[in-house]
Amino acid sequence: MGVIAKVLLAAYRGWVRIRSKCFSLLISGAFAQFGRRSVLTAPIRLHGESRIAIGDGVFLGSDCWLQALPDGENQTVAITVGNGTSIAGSCVISAVRSVLLEEYVLLARNVYISDHIHEYGDASLPILSQGVTKIEPVLIKRGAWLGQNVVICPGVTVGRGAVVGANSVVNADIPDFSVAVGSPARVVKKIDMRSL
Repeated sequence: MGVIAKVLLAAYRGWVRIRSKCFSLLISGAFAQFGRRSVLTAPIRLHGESRIAIGDGVFLGSDCWLQALPDGENQTVAITVGNGTSIAGSCVISAVRSVLLEEYVLLARNVYISDHIHEYGDASLPILSQGVTKIEPVLIKRGAWLGQNVVICPGVTVGRGAVVGANSVVNADIPDFSVAVGSPARVVKKIDMRSL
């Protein structure tokens, strides 16, 4: 029974890889840029893909949502995912103007990144009908790691090689090579560069 199970698992994994690669090739032309060896795993929710740039060797897990919202006449890239970045499933990246993930960023499951919030100032209207506000660029620098369920608020920069612990809400910049945790996230440790 063990040999049959191993063969079936190998066949399943191969089928999933082939299906994901074919899906990625078929939809790649809809993006502002779509790099070589990048794979998006279905199902995935996409909006405004003509303003989304995907680098080389990017992996995007299933059930993610990438949305570039309209910004008047502005048609520039709103979401950039750098080379070698790996995004686990069920992550959301939403941008009006600028969410930039540099190279080799690692996102665990359920990460939420946005360069805006919903407007909520008019009590006579549902929040859904009020549009967005506080549009400020978000930058996740090279080699950063965001743990499971992390929320990145508008205007935040997460530094190079920084680590943000699971369930953290980041509403202020995190310096390079720091470890931050909590809600709101606070730096609790600097990464010793001598050990790298």
